[in-house]
Amino acid sequence: MWTGEGARQTRAHVEFSESFRAPPTVSVTLSMFDMSSDTNPRADVQAEDITQDGFAIVFRTWGDTKVARVRVAWQAIGELRQADEWDLY
Repeated sequence: MWTGEGARQTRAHVEFSESFRAPPTVSVTLSMFDMSSDTNPRADVQAEDITQDGFAIVFRTWGDTKVARVRVAWQAIGELRQADEWDLY
């Protein structure tokens, strides 16, 4: 994302180590960013396509912003399956 202008995005899929009982609430935030000081820093990070098994981190920028790298932290909160919970059908 260092070159180019206009709307740009990248996606990364996250798979949970354990499945949740229902899609959890997911919070994402930028924990580190490296952007050019010659342009305005513009960034948007969101969790999308959230399921019981995982979600997608979507990072977007626009305009003439130049992004060298970013790091995203996330947290998922929800009810986990129980060890003695069985799927019969």
